[in-house]
Amino acid sequence: IHGLDWQRSKWGGFSAWYLRLGERIAAKFADEIVVLSKNVQRYFRETYGRNTHYIPNSVEMKTESYPPRAIKTQFGLEKDGYILFLARIVPEKGLHYLIDAFMQTDTDKKLVIAGGVSHSSEYAKQIHDMAKDDRIIFTGFVEGDELWELYYNCRMYVLPSDVEGMPISLLEAMACGCECLVSDIDTAKNVVGEYGYTFKKSDVNDLKNKLCEILGKPKADKAEQIEYVKNNYSWDEITYRTLESVSYTHLRAHE
Repeated sequence: IHGLDWQRSKWGGFSAWYLRLGERIAAKFADEIVVLSKNVQRYFRETYGRNTHYIPNSVEMKTESYPPRAIKTQFGLEKDGYILFLARIVPEKGLHYLIDAFMQTDTDKKLVIAGGVSHSSEYAKQIHDMAKDDRIIFTGFVEGDELWELYYNCRMYVLPSDVEGMPISLLEAMACGCECLVSDIDTAKNVVGEYGYTFKKSDVNDLKNKLCEILGKPKADKAEQIEYVKNNYSWDEITYRTLESVSYTHLRAHE
């Protein structure tokens, strides 16, 4: 279970009901259930009385450096010269809050919006209409070295989501040593732990204040943050926990 998809804005009416039906069927009949966040684990226990395995997403730990080459050529971006939003451009990611807050922030930093549009062309148009500021840059979908350059050279990474499952882009940002600001939903704040900043979900004024607070400080050393990600979300750690879960299921099948 990646998340409670019926909560997402793209689903409503019959679609949301059908997703919840699938959830109930899984809770009743699946041999074992793996969830990506502790709040979803708690939800299944409280809603269905069903125990699940908590195994979060994993992230590749990079060892090389990524100076701003491609992103400087394509978008004119310099190290620490921009705030990064990297996610799909869909309503539940809360990009509209970030644009509103950023446009009220007195800074020479740019706001880089990196991500594609999946099902929400109307929302994407709304976002482009909002972003009437020369400091805002849209890169579209990114991958490869360009992706890692964006992480390694941003002043901070912001994820203002209303709903999340287990955000891989947040894990990637933390693994790259980014200062991270996220909405205070459980699935985001539990990932950053003591190593990131949070703001009140959907609160543009609080988001603006936190942007100003972080930009007003020297950039923090993130060695401990990177070690935290390595110890909790690396592929080695998550593979081990997955194999433990498989072994548990195999033993139960032979009881």
